[in-house]
Amino acid sequence: MPEFMARLISRPISEMANQSPMTRSRLIPLTVAAALFMENMDSSVIATSLPAIAADLGEDPVILKLAFTAYLISFAVFIPLSAWLSAAFGAHNLFRAAIAMFTLASMACAAAWSLETLVAARALQGLGGAMMMPVGRAVMIRTIAKEDFVNAMAYVTIPALIGPLAGPLLGGFITTYFHWRWIFWINLPAGLLAFTMATLHMPDVRDTVRKLDLGEYLLASLGLAALVGGFTVFSGDFVPRWLAVSLAACGVVCIAAYVQRARRNPEPLADLNLLRIATLRSSLLGGMFFRAGAGAIAFLLPLMLQLGFGLTALQSGALTFVTAIGAIALKFTASPILRALGFKQVLIGNAVISACFLVGYGLLTPQTPHWIIFALLLVGGYFRSLQFTSLAAVAYADVKGEDTAQASMLFSVAQQFAISFGVAFAALVLDVSRGSGVLAPKDFTAAFFAMAALMLLAALAHRRLPANAAAHVSGKSVA
Repeated sequence: MPEFMARLISRPISEMANQSPMTRSRLIPLTVAAALFMENMDSSVIATSLPAIAADLGEDPVILKLAFTAYLISFAVFIPLSAWLSAAFGAHNLFRAAIAMFTLASMACAAAWSLETLVAARALQGLGGAMMMPVGRAVMIRTIAKEDFVNAMAYVTIPALIGPLAGPLLGGFITTYFHWRWIFWINLPAGLLAFTMATLHMPDVRDTVRKLDLGEYLLASLGLAALVGGFTVFSGDFVPRWLAVSLAACGVVCIAAYVQRARRNPEPLADLNLLRIATLRSSLLGGMFFRAGAGAIAFLLPLMLQLGFGLTALQSGALTFVTAIGAIALKFTASPILRALGFKQVLIGNAVISACFLVGYGLLTPQTPHWIIFALLLVGGYFRSLQFTSLAAVAYADVKGEDTAQASMLFSVAQQFAISFGVAFAALVLDVSRGSGVLAPKDFTAAFFAMAALMLLAALAHRRLPANAAAHVSGKSVA
C-alpha cells in the first residue's frame, strides 16, 4: 500500500495533459463529483441529526443553526483566496490539499464535546470546502467545451447527488441505532476516494498569479463573516441583540469599503466588472434569492418532521431522502428542457413553481399521509435541481476563459452567502413564531412561507435577462 500511494502521488501531471477531450469531459467531472459527494453527504447527514446533536450537547435545536452557518461563513470567507491560491500553487495541489483538510475536519467534528467545539470544527470544514469546490468548478470550465457544459454539469452532479440521497437515510439510521458522532466518520473513506481520484485525474490548471491585496481580502472576508454572523446570532440568547446588530452593521460597512477599494484596483481580489455580463449578473442575483429559500429546506425539514411531527431520525431521513431522487431524475432531462424553453423562461417559471412547493411544505401537518409528503418532496426536488443546473450553466455562458476563476469565485461566494442567510432567516422566523414556547407545526408554516417569498424574488430578478440569453449553451433557437 505505501508503494502504491507513493506511485499515485508522484504520477506525472503531464499524463493528465495528454487526455483526450472525451476523456476529460468524463473523468474531470467525476473527480469533482467525488469531492462534491463527500461535501453533500456531510451536509445532508448533519441536517437529519440536528435534534439528536442538540439533545446530546444540551442545546436548543434552533441554535444548532450555528453548526450550519459556521461552515457556510467560513466557506464564504476563504473563497476569495481560492482563485489566488489556485494560480499560485496549481489546481492539482490545492484540490488535493482541500480534500485532506475537509476529511481531517470531519474527524474533529466527530470528537466535538460542546457547541463551541462543533462550530469550530465545522468552520475548519468550511475552509476545506472553500478551496475544493470553486477550484474544481473552474477546472471544468477551463477544460470542457461550452457546448458540452450543460451535460457536464448534469453529469458531475449525478454521482454527487448520491450523497444527499444516502445521507438522510444513513444519518437517520446511525442517529437512531448508534450515535450521531459516527455520521462524521463516514467522510473518512469518502475523502480517501476523492483524494485518489484527484491525484489521478485533476489537471494542474494555472492562471496568472495576481498580486494579493491583503487589505481587500480582510475587508471582504470580515465583511461577509460579520454580516452573516450578526444575522445568525440575532435570534436566541447566544449574544446580546445590540452586539448582533453591531456585528451586522460592521459587515455592511466593510463590504461597502471593499467595493470602493476594489474599483480603484486594476487587479482586484474579486473583479466586480464581471457583473456587467448579463448572464452572470442574473445568475448571481436571482440565484442568491433562490438559494436562500432552497438552502433553508435542509435545516427546516428534519426539525419539522422530528420536533413538529414526532418522527424518529430514521423516519425523517426515509422521507427527506426522496428529494435527491427528484434531483437525479432532472439530470436526464435538463438539456432538452433548456433547449425547448431557453434559460430565461426556465429560470422565471421554475422559480415560481419551486416557491409553490415550499408553500406546500408549509401546509403539511402531523396528520398528512406520508405518501403525500413523499410526493411533494420528490417533485419539489426535481424542480429545484432544474433551477440549480440552469443557474450554474448560464453563469459561465459568456465568461471568457481567463476570467473563469474569478467568475467561479464570485459564484461560490454568492451561493454560500445566500444559503447561510436563508438558514439564519429561517431560524429567525422560527424564533419569532414560537415566542417563548416550544416549536410547533405552525412555526414551520411561517418559516416555509417566508422562504417561498424569497424564491418569488428570484423570479423577478431574472426578468431583465435577454430572451436569447446563452442560446449557444442551451441550444434554443430564438428568432
